[in-house]
Amino acid sequence: MVRPEDTLREILTAPDRDELLAWLRRQRLLYREDPFVLVHAGLLPQWSLDQAERLAREVEADLQSPAYRDILRALYPSRHLQWSSDLTGPTRLATVIKVLTQLRACSPDGLMESSFSGPPERIPAGYLPWFKVEPRQHHDAIVVCGHWAALGVHCEKQLLAIDSGCVWGRKLTALRLEDRTLYQVPCTTIECRGD
Repeated sequence: MVRPEDTLREILTAPDRDELLAWLRRQRLLYREDPFVLVHAGLLPQWSLDQAERLAREVEADLQSPAYRDILRALYPSRHLQWSSDLTGPTRLATVIKVLTQLRACSPDGLMESSFSGPPERIPAGYLPWFKVEPRQHHDAIVVCGHWAALGVHCEKQLLAIDSGCVWGRKLTALRLEDRTLYQVPCTTIECRGD
């Protein structure tokens, strides 16, 4: 469900818009510090960790180039995008972005289910949570991610999913990796205006 306030309108109309967008284009899509890998949403089960990291670096470099607009045009709408090693150009890069920032469910062969955003028990037939597909080429990594508020905090040996629905008024979660201690604070709606 998309709420009317779930847009980039405030950023796109902000007086410092160009600065904000330039900052955003310089952010990493995947951060790796073995045995951990941090991504917003997930990894395709068919990707090795080295492959995922190479693809993320490829996208990050192009997002910092003048070609970034072509990538963003290819990304929206993203429902048609599906990963294939044969992809090239902006479509390839946009598909990598889709995986790292939007993935929740996929088929055993890596076909992404693009419209699903509910709880795991409501995933359409033929699809699984991306982290339940076996075998996973990145099985040695501990993936830390969010993006799936309906999943909630979900911790397994190789997965630390910590989206606890702050945007929906539930809780904000932080995780200390060394001992897997979770810290949570309630989320409330406040406005902090400088006028």
